Amino acid sequence: MAPHQNHNEDGCCGHQRPEKHQSDNDHDHDHNHGDSSSFKTYLPVIVSLALLLTAIAFDQLSFSFFTSYLRLAWYLVAYFLVAWPVIKEAFATIVKGDVFTEFLLMTLATIGALALGEYPEAVAVMLFYSIGELFQNAAVNRAKNNIKSLLDVRPDTAMVYRNGEYQTVKPQDVEIGDTLQLKAGEKSALDGELLSDSASFNTAALTGESKPSTIRKGETVLAGMLNLDGVVSLKVTKRFEDSALSRILDLVQNASAKKAKTELLIRRFAKIYTPIVFFLAVALVFVPYFFVANYQFNDWLYRALVFLVISCPCALVISIPLGYFGGIGAASANGILFKGSNYLDLITKVNTVVLDKTGTLTQGVFKVNEIQTEIPEQQFLTYLASLENQSTHPIAKAVVAYANLKELLPVDEVKEIAGHGLKAMVNGATVMAGNGKLLKQFEISYPEALDQKVETTVLMAVNGKYAGFVSIADEIKPDAKQAITALHTAGVDQIVMLSGDKTAITQKVADELGVDQAHGDLLPEGKVEKLESIKKDVTRVVAFVGDGINDAPVLALSDVGMAMGALGSDVAIETADVVIQNDMPSKIATAIQIGRATKKIVYQNISLAFGVKAIVLILGAGGLATMWEAVFADVGVAFLAILNAVRIQRMKF
Repeated sequence: MAPHQNHNEDGCCGHQRPEKHQSDNDHDHDHNHGDSSSFKTYLPVIVSLALLLTAIAFDQLSFSFFTSYLRLAWYLVAYFLVAWPVIKEAFATIVKGDVFTEFLLMTLATIGALALGEYPEAVAVMLFYSIGELFQNAAVNRAKNNIKSLLDVRPDTAMVYRNGEYQTVKPQDVEIGDTLQLKAGEKSALDGELLSDSASFNTAALTGESKPSTIRKGETVLAGMLNLDGVVSLKVTKRFEDSALSRILDLVQNASAKKAKTELLIRRFAKIYTPIVFFLAVALVFVPYFFVANYQFNDWLYRALVFLVISCPCALVISIPLGYFGGIGAASANGILFKGSNYLDLITKVNTVVLDKTGTLTQGVFKVNEIQTEIPEQQFLTYLASLENQSTHPIAKAVVAYANLKELLPVDEVKEIAGHGLKAMVNGATVMAGNGKLLKQFEISYPEALDQKVETTVLMAVNGKYAGFVSIADEIKPDAKQAITALHTAGVDQIVMLSGDKTAITQKVADELGVDQAHGDLLPEGKVEKLESIKKDVTRVVAFVGDGINDAPVLALSDVGMAMGALGSDVAIETADVVIQNDMPSKIATAIQIGRATKKIVYQNISLAFGVKAIVLILGAGGLATMWEAVFADVGVAFLAILNAVRIQRMKF
């Protein structure tokens, strides 16, 4: 059998569509005739090509034995090796009520050519069509491999504690609350809460970053994370199908179900175009009888057959879905998951990008960014870290992490003063750490300018005297400034930042990054109001980028919703149209570039197919084009369109 895969009623000549059949009315045919990488798949084409070339050589050399029935039988074997899947598909579609398909056009044209004695041309049409399918399948497989690399990160088994021992079970059979065991070098099959004190994980499967991430007891471990330490255990918090990784993989695998407008238009066009072509070909055979003096039936039948082959819509209905599928594959290879090819189209029109601050442009974690002391800095940090180690507040954790001390001083008589800070005896000294209100309460003077600082500030006093301060801020992501620059370069003329953080902090981050507008102190409904205000301008096509649960309403409201998918909230990922898997804001511009490259390739293929077909159709109707020109106009153009479509998978973004 020739590699004839996945035919559908819309004239898709073997396009290997990855989406599921959605309804009985969507007459997609999923005829899988083998793996396109196997020799068995290529064998019919190879044998048919060898027979055709040999037969043409015999014809040219006029061998006496190669005549009559032997010649016909030789060509028929070469023909049916590659034509049988097409003929079978033509009958299958007719039985289902889809009479006018490209399979019928090609079958009628080639059987007619055989009847007229044009054996080489008949074989060539089907042969080159099959070769085109091989190219197409290779291209689709390449795009699928980009996506399949995501699938490979999901383990097939999990070690679960049951009946007093750890048992190997399928991840689908694990229940919420079960305890999993992970050995060094193993990936977690499900999302869970770490039960061990701490462990180091490689999160590359989810974030694209190879830098290890330290996860502590009680924190979340996601499916696909690779344990780098010894044996650790975790409590399962989500079922297998609800894990972050499973949802992301499901999004990618079903991405092509949502079609771009261009793709849908071409499919509708093919359904109307094919029957028109058939009746025009019939007219081309019989109408000249009434107007041409020396009418020869065989001549006009041959012209009609040429017309049928030329007019097959294969180039359009192969290359356009392939172009979009290639775009989705290229995006996946870059850590960007489009939930449909329609979003590949829509993202090319985006001229306004609205971004959440925390977790999107910033890391979403506190870091010490400034320190000034009245005592030796190391002494200051030792006192402060020893005291803050008594607190679980994120700011306290940031201070302890910054100090990075191997040994802490003994701390006694710890007292937490609500809304102010901590007071304790640290190695015999009275130490206080907190905000300005704390020091004022104990009548300790400090520089008044500290009250005007934008960032969160921790002041410290030792034995009743001001000793210095550290300021804490959410760290800006390394590629955030590059992301804003790239968006401006890509033609986005308005970049807006929205945040629930203080307006002063929000504006400072905006100024540092080069964001056009910034609004802080916003509740979720405030973000919605701001976005609605922007969308009142009908010329604005808005993409919103966020990561939190509170971003879900704005993601849904925007034209293109983009979620930070590595550690973003489930709700944000579900609501978004595009998921940035590695949490890098610079990928926003990359997504726009991939969308534009895909659209450019699709339009090039449409122009190529229509242009060449129009010229050769005119020549064919006038008797100036033979079946060989028809083969080029149909299969040759499809070849070129396929090669053009696969370029996107080789592009660097």
